Amino acid sequence: MRKRATAAALTGALALSAFLVPAAAQAEGDSTRSAVEQVREARHAQGSKASLRAAADGLPYDLGITFSGVKINNGKPIVAGISNKVSVPVTYTMTHAAGLDVTKDDFVSALDIYRGTYDNPENVLTGDDWGVCTAKSATVAACTARIDILPAVELWNADATGWKAVVYAVDFNGQDPADPDFDQSQVGVSEKDQVATTKLQRFSKLTVNASPEPVRKGRTITVTGDLTRANWDTGAYAGYSSQPVQLQFRKKTSSTYTTVKTVKSSATSRKLSTTVTASVDGYWRWNFAGTSTTPAVKTAGDFVDVR
Repeated sequence: MRKRATAAALTGALALSAFLVPAAAQAEGDSTRSAVEQVREARHAQGSKASLRAAADGLPYDLGITFSGVKINNGKPIVAGISNKVSVPVTYTMTHAAGLDVTKDDFVSALDIYRGTYDNPENVLTGDDWGVCTAKSATVAACTARIDILPAVELWNADATGWKAVVYAVDFNGQDPADPDFDQSQVGVSEKDQVATTKLQRFSKLTVNASPEPVRKGRTITVTGDLTRANWDTGAYAGYSSQPVQLQFRKKTSSTYTTVKTVKSSATSRKLSTTVTASVDGYWRWNFAGTSTTPAVKTAGDFVDVR
């Protein structure tokens, strides 16, 4: 389990790692993950001009890997509720030097997403496990990974926005991170920042009730509902106020819904309410188009028998 944190006093990969190291892994002394962040930070601090001096300076060297074809959640926004773990699929391609074995145990790769800047992130999300890379040729590997999100401990409402992605690979070359004589100069690192972007959204819910049922033709039908979304600050669902929601109707003999009117949710609560005149048997539903922070949602139809 990870916990919410702030990394304002740190920079680069170490700032990112302040967020993403699981508490369980910390307790167990996850030397591999810690070493990955240390060598990434060392490479980041060197800058591109220092790569040729890396070995001489006792610093990790550049693996020379290029990353391409990055896709997060199949190109769709990531939607999270308040409690259930969300595992987001990630795919990318690595092009590397011939002879580099990307399938060995001490070669690791992953993709993290962060909000803010690389050197001063507001939040970071990563996977519980390293990515898995499969060789497609002597120089190309296809990789799959996941970003694992625990909303209750990792998300704030401010996180419902755009995120950037950083992908990296580390080859330990037989070096043991737990060894006191761990030699960073024997470790290869490649990293690419802002390889993709994604959006995080607060899961939404919508309910409907049309009554009375049955109703006489010409009488009034009252259609109500609740529009709510995940509140990551409080760990509960709360009303999404002042939002336009379409009331739609489908005749019993039809398969198509038409919009009857647009109603705004209450300015002070989650409530939706309006009235219509009963004319024919059919189904009533609410349809919310969504916003940049909240996904679209629609209800199933609530049938009203008109007599």
